[in-house]
Amino acid sequence: MGLMEAGDLDRIEAWLVAAGLDGKAENKLLNGFCERCRAAGLALSRAIAFIDTLHPIYEGRGFRWRDDGTEEKPVFEYGRTNEGLAAENWQRTAFHHLLTTGADEIRRRIGHGEPADFSSLDELKAEGHTDYVALVHRLDRDGPIGGMDCVYSSWATRRPEGFAGEDLAALRRLVPALALAIKSVSLARIAGTLVDVYLGRDAGQRVLSGKISRGIADRISAVLWFSDLRGYTSIADQASPDQIIPLLNDYADLVISAIHAEGGDVLKLIGDGTLAIFKAGDPGEACRSALRAEAALRRAIADLNRRRAAGSRPVTSVYLGLHIGEVFYGNVGSDDRLDFTVVGPAVNEVSRIASMCRSLDRHMLLSAAFAAATPPVERADLVCVGRYALRGVGRAQELFTLDPALL
Repeated sequence: MGLMEAGDLDRIEAWLVAAGLDGKAENKLLNGFCERCRAAGLALSRAIAFIDTLHPIYEGRGFRWRDDGTEEKPVFEYGRTNEGLAAENWQRTAFHHLLTTGADEIRRRIGHGEPADFSSLDELKAEGHTDYVALVHRLDRDGPIGGMDCVYSSWATRRPEGFAGEDLAALRRLVPALALAIKSVSLARIAGTLVDVYLGRDAGQRVLSGKISRGIADRISAVLWFSDLRGYTSIADQASPDQIIPLLNDYADLVISAIHAEGGDVLKLIGDGTLAIFKAGDPGEACRSALRAEAALRRAIADLNRRRAAGSRPVTSVYLGLHIGEVFYGNVGSDDRLDFTVVGPAVNEVSRIASMCRSLDRHMLLSAAFAAATPPVERADLVCVGRYALRGVGRAQELFTLDPALL
């Protein structure tokens, strides 16, 4: 296999630019790059690229390529590397060495007597690799997004003589373009993550699709969900400060998971409260989905309360109001601070219905409109608890709940 020529470098570089502009996934960028390098004469056998990101669960994403057909997960997420075993493992890598020394490149000719003094080099040597190069391409030092400060990559070959000088020159020229393409795709992924996490899945996608101008809103019919935690103020007054955030997280996780599992969209977390919608293309199906979410949530909370009580931690339950009606769904706010949410009388009404749970000692209350839209099978399980005036709502209405005999 011959050495790469100038025309090969130009073609691979052009492909990287086009693929990056096209938004190809990071693992496809790495795969396409490695296959093109091999076809042009650079005998790559293993490659890894990874980049830190901004995500509520993991620290970054990595991508693998190898030439021997061995089954290996091509995309992996990694957790925090600043403590415990993960920190120890990270400190044994060539990349940590590059960051702490300020260098951009390190090479180990592991098949020619040089030390396998970084993690994974013994494994590479045992598999017949002869040469290893690790590269770090640093990004904006003044304004990194989250931990995205570098694109890391490593390259190995089984060629008996290792990488030639021309091979290393090719990697030094081409990998920056690969790093830029990976950064571009990762930034788009971060944008999607942020809008999903902070706005909700549907609202986030609407914003990314261009619905970002103030005053742009759709009139939709939706099932409205408003829930909050029973006795939260009292718990917050009595519990130690370090218990409050874990308590909120435990219960919010169950509420959000139950809503998402049934196709709902969480729009707001307001302290211990949650505002969500189930879009009502078919009103009966939207009502059914909300009731299924409530049933799943009730079971999950019972399990959570057993675990928390066993650990002598405070427990609670959820008050829930459900309503169906027309709302405006879109951007509200000023030119430089917008909120993508639902507004309209129905939103106020569902919050008032939820607040009635306390005085009526019910875990869930449903509006008359919701009960009327519920399919007959599920409606048969609902019972009226009386007619009530809701604060801020012009007329009194009947409220419903699930038949207590079914709980």
